[in-house]
Amino acid sequence: MTAVLEIEHLTKEFQRGDVATVALRDFSLTIEQGTFVTVLGRSGCGKSTMLNLLSGLSKPTNGRVLHRGSPHTGPTPGIGYLTQSDTLMPWRTVQRNVEMPMEIAGRPKPERQAAAAELIATVGLADFADSYPRELSGGMRRRASLARMLANGAETILMDEPFGALDAQLRSELQRELLRLWTATGHTIVFVTHDVEEALLLGDRVVVLGPLGAILLDQEIDLPRPRDPDETKIHPRFVELHATLVRALKEGARR
Repeated sequence: MTAVLEIEHLTKEFQRGDVATVALRDFSLTIEQGTFVTVLGRSGCGKSTMLNLLSGLSKPTNGRVLHRGSPHTGPTPGIGYLTQSDTLMPWRTVQRNVEMPMEIAGRPKPERQAAAAELIATVGLADFADSYPRELSGGMRRRASLARMLANGAETILMDEPFGALDAQLRSELQRELLRLWTATGHTIVFVTHDVEEALLLGDRVVVLGPLGAILLDQEIDLPRPRDPDETKIHPRFVELHATLVRALKEGARR
């Protein structure tokens, strides 16, 4: 398979006065086209730092990121980034929020209106296109944020615990929706989470991180797709893989 992202010996230090804090050290990973990779780790292991580097929003202290074989040094429309918090513009409707990246890119108004409407329908918000963020539930705002990110034309998607603040039922619903979108588009997804079940339900590969981004385990997830959360959680292979990932996390906590 073709490598979309090649991460080579990334190190990130944050300097405050005379003190340097290392958030990520000598991190290397290859992400192949069309795969759904979940990155699992406890708080403070460098997951978000890694995504900031992959998105181009932050620059490494050492090492480099290649996107489709070329050095990746700043934000690009080819890589979308969905952060933990909502970034929708409160004074814009869902339609106008989703149009915004295309407006900035200079696409003609009729074209961007049609494209935004299609994306909004894709994430199940066609009836709420004229609503403002304050009028939406948390799950709806997540869907709208996803549609706006896709409006950039990104084929590589980075997601930083996007469902972490939602209740269990809504999280399960959005997990299903995300898997449906991924299956339909063939996009490459790097999804960060601290939840073992979520990592297993979504990914076809789970990378478990320890302190400073040390890779404790890089595990292929050979569970059958499509995956219904309720059915998958009682699958014997799911139970076996869950135990394997938990052991890896406990090993990292002892380091």
